[in-house]
Amino acid sequence: METKKKLKLIPAQRDNRRYFFMNCEDKNKIEKAILDYIGVLGFSKSAFMFLEQNDKLIGSCTREELEPVRSSLVWKGIKIQKASGTIAGLFR
Repeated sequence: METKKKLKLIPAQRDNRRYFFMNCEDKNKIEKAILDYIGVLGFSKSAFMFLEQNDKLIGSCTREELEPVRSSLVWKGIKIQKASGTIAGLFR
């Protein structure tokens, strides 16, 4: 039986992501805010996604697109409470 190798990206090809807490728990409202402000192209550039860790909703985007995502959330009244380069850094 053959074992399958997982393909790994070298560090230079990985996305540099930023993780953040928000004061809103509604996923649809958050996604709509980003789409309304920066559009579909900006949403795809940011590679935005949700994570759930320790019963908290965490957002994640690329490092370069953190400011447009932050401004789109503020535009709808959603505030980023804390942002970090690692998930563990959010809980410190």
